[in-house]
Amino acid sequence: MRALLQRVTGAGVEAAGEKIAAIEAGLLIFLGVGRADGRAEAGRLADKVAELPLFSDQAGKMNLSLSEAGGQALVVSQFTLYGDCSRGRRPGFDQAAPPAQAEELYEYFQSRLKARGLSVAAGRFGAHMLVSLVNDGPVTFFLET
Repeated sequence: MRALLQRVTGAGVEAAGEKIAAIEAGLLIFLGVGRADGRAEAGRLADKVAELPLFSDQAGKMNLSLSEAGGQALVVSQFTLYGDCSRGRRPGFDQAAPPAQAEELYEYFQSRLKARGLSVAAGRFGAHMLVSLVNDGPVTFFLET
């Protein structure tokens, strides 16, 4: 499982001309699910995302987690995180999970964040989306289980 985290002052998602989700300060999480992933990987990754100190304390140091900072999470499914561009001119997606598996783990990942008391918004699985954000820092991290 792969996640691209961006600390944001705000982010939103549109699908089919409709604004479907938005957050204020927090994390925009692009989530990719691989064929070998299961609930154990999704749970570990959600716990790590919730606990990483990516937000500034009063001294300006990144010492606060998402929940400690009172931030929100916007989770957007992104199978292209499993795009393999190592050969040729066309990305391969052999390692990306099939849609049914990916959607189940995408939902489970969100539920784990919510179970930790976080405010979670989400994109629409499988939809073409327009994602807007204001990256804070910029602070961007790539996580993989």
